[in-house]
Amino acid sequence: MNLLKKQLRKKNQIAILLDPEKEYSINQFITWLAIIDQFNIDYIFVGGSTATRIQIENAIALLKKNTTIPVIIFPGSPEQFSVEADGILFLNLISGRNLYYLIESQIQAAEDVYNSGITSISTSYILIDGKNESSVAKISNTEPINANNLDLIYKTALAGKLIGHEATYLEAGSGAKEIIPLKVVEQISQITDLLIVGGGIHTEEQIYKLHNSGANIVVIGNHIEKNPEFLNEILNYKNQHPTR
Repeated sequence: MNLLKKQLRKKNQIAILLDPEKEYSINQFITWLAIIDQFNIDYIFVGGSTATRIQIENAIALLKKNTTIPVIIFPGSPEQFSVEADGILFLNLISGRNLYYLIESQIQAAEDVYNSGITSISTSYILIDGKNESSVAKISNTEPINANNLDLIYKTALAGKLIGHEATYLEAGSGAKEIIPLKVVEQISQITDLLIVGGGIHTEEQIYKLHNSGANIVVIGNHIEKNPEFLNEILNYKNQHPTR
């Protein structure tokens, strides 16, 4: 098995989501990377709802020069790609019925990804209602699945598995008021070897409960920008619960 894919399947991992659409100066960006590098983060995910290729390429180039943390593209469109990344989540938004995000965007990106030789992780991307309309739902013009509809969430994830997806990403969305319910995480973890969970996570306790319920990777987004001190909580958590 590919080394990155093997690493991604380990337990108790944390990824930081970096949106290159945000207005950073180069000096601010490098300072931010130096801070992240000290806090035992497993991955940096790079992507945004409307980021351009230039923004993605510039961000990843800086990342590769200033941190040793693996960089994985979390694309919002076919434009969001760089050959310098360590890997890419090749997403299918299977919770929605917008054909562009089910197959058209993948067709547009396929040649670049294939020819680059970087690690591609086929991923079922499933939006769950976090009680706050997310940018992903707005841009994709799709409705998230009600968090209480366990049957539909399970069947959607199972369909992705049978299609052949290697990973499942349960997303409550940036600024979610509620994280993915633990009972959903527990259920979906039984049918996927790589479960990624993101949206609305802002406490050490939430990270623990999501990992304990079966998430391989918990993704932290804009909470760190609002509260950089949260990195200390992450470091404390990782010291107590190392990747395994």
